[in-house]
Amino acid sequence: MTKRLFTSESVTEGHPDKVCDQISDAVLDEILNLDPDAHVACECIATTGLVLVMGEISTCCYVDIPKIARQVIRDIGYDNAAQRFDGNTCAVLTSIDEQSPDIAIGVNRKITINEHQSNLDRIGAGDQGIMFGYACDETDELMPLPISLAHKLAKKLSVVRKSNKLAYLRPDGKTQVTVEYDGNKPLRVDSVVVSTQHSEQASLQTIHDDVVEHVIKPVIPDALIDNETKIFVNPTGRFVVGGPQADSGLTGRKIIVDTYGGYARHGGGAFSGKDPTKVDRSASYMARYAAKNIVAAGLAKRCELQIAYAIGVSRPVSILVDTFGTGIAPDEKLSAVVSEVFDFRPAAIIEELDLARPIYRPFAAYGHFGRDDLNATWEKTDKVDELRSKLGVK
Repeated sequence: MTKRLFTSESVTEGHPDKVCDQISDAVLDEILNLDPDAHVACECIATTGLVLVMGEISTCCYVDIPKIARQVIRDIGYDNAAQRFDGNTCAVLTSIDEQSPDIAIGVNRKITINEHQSNLDRIGAGDQGIMFGYACDETDELMPLPISLAHKLAKKLSVVRKSNKLAYLRPDGKTQVTVEYDGNKPLRVDSVVVSTQHSEQASLQTIHDDVVEHVIKPVIPDALIDNETKIFVNPTGRFVVGGPQADSGLTGRKIIVDTYGGYARHGGGAFSGKDPTKVDRSASYMARYAAKNIVAAGLAKRCELQIAYAIGVSRPVSILVDTFGTGIAPDEKLSAVVSEVFDFRPAAIIEELDLARPIYRPFAAYGHFGRDDLNATWEKTDKVDELRSKLGVK
């Protein structure tokens, strides 16, 4: 087998792009709470002292978008001038229009076949596009190890900050983990990079020692660290100015962080701020659901699904399963079985995964997949027996 290195990164909830993702999904959640049939495409920009919420929203309800945005910013930890960005005082502008009627024609179309099929065909794909889902057996949550560890490090940074264990930390931060593989088997962690915003008073040595002790050691298993593992904490030596003051933020700019850390392919469509009729989001969730069940069923060690849609058409134009040579059956057969077990029409996805609910803001930081802590419906492995039965596997 060939040894290789693979690296994935994550960011904390205070990263400017993640601030925007969380605002977009908080707006979506508030609207879905009042109007589950709303069509929402909400995006956000954040920069020094300013947040702009924009997009296309068609709904029968009213929500106070500036109030929602300010609350999200404060919840993250940007709640006073010392944080360099303050949800209490920053300007919040909105620019909202209705969904394009040309898109609405495809999304809201109705086809009369029979009562049940008419219901499931009532929503066409809102755009053409390709979506991917992935799972592998490297971790308990069936995610690639590098992104799994990077997310856990980023989340731990926020936990020790908010609990005041490391009170000098500030909301912005990034993590990065490099794993050495022997073929497809993870062997060890080759390097860890943690960059965290901090107060001016904290010394580099204090930050380094505290992050190693309270963040890295509790997250990275001892078995994966050896004397050759490299650890970098704030390698530039200083990270005082952070958040939207240091760098502008934009919804959807961390799509690799949101998915599989680059270990699997991505179709290019962001998730946050989009209601579940948008297949960028819902079909990606369904593809993960299918891929995870295939791996959980022992039908493959690695599985990637590609789903493709045409605008206004409910059924996918193609479904592809790739097990990278690890499947117990040919990929063509697995693709056929997946098409039988899983219904990838948007209305069917919403129904199967119960997506017309205000559940999205918590997923806007630390990844949308492998999130067993949030009871994500797309993380269930309840199709294992059916998949095995279809393939004749005992």
